[in-house]
Amino acid sequence: MTTDDVLEEFRASGALREGHFVLSSGLHSGVFLQKNLVFQYPERTERLCKALAAKIEAAVGKVDFCVSPAVGGIIPGYETARHLGVPSIYVEREGGEFKFRRAFSIPKGAKIAMVEDIVSTGLSSRECVAAIQAAGGNVVVAAAIVDRSGGRADPGVPFVALATLDVPAYPADALPPELAAIPIEDPGSRRLHA
Repeated sequence: MTTDDVLEEFRASGALREGHFVLSSGLHSGVFLQKNLVFQYPERTERLCKALAAKIEAAVGKVDFCVSPAVGGIIPGYETARHLGVPSIYVEREGGEFKFRRAFSIPKGAKIAMVEDIVSTGLSSRECVAAIQAAGGNVVVAAAIVDRSGGRADPGVPFVALATLDVPAYPADALPPELAAIPIEDPGSRRLHA
């Protein structure tokens, strides 16, 4: 599956949006990938995650678990795990940090594929990787449906993405005038409880 194929799944779902958005990283962008509009369709999600599973296996071989950050990574993590034939579990924020909850655990040294939805800066990925490592897991790869950093995101472990885009993102105090002139939308989830 190519980047164009992935973007077509987003376009066909109405999930490739243009405007002025605050990303979960706090950066501002003129493009937002509303992945839940794609993930509401099982057949689209299956195509994307089956291709991501193949990319993971090509990069690192067999893994023991897929672990994802809640909430956005749960659906692609589950579907990717299904195609890899391994369990899917997730970490959740508790006190601002990712932790295993709901009786989830991993055996010490288990080979883990950390699966995300969209990566912008890699911050959530690094936090998820740290939680897995703290629990004794061996994160052999981080994987995402889309890397919107143009390949600059660093999750701290080997990284594969089904699609790589180079979408500019800006701090609030360094917006280009054309972006600053558009009303802001904040569609992410990180600040919902702020």
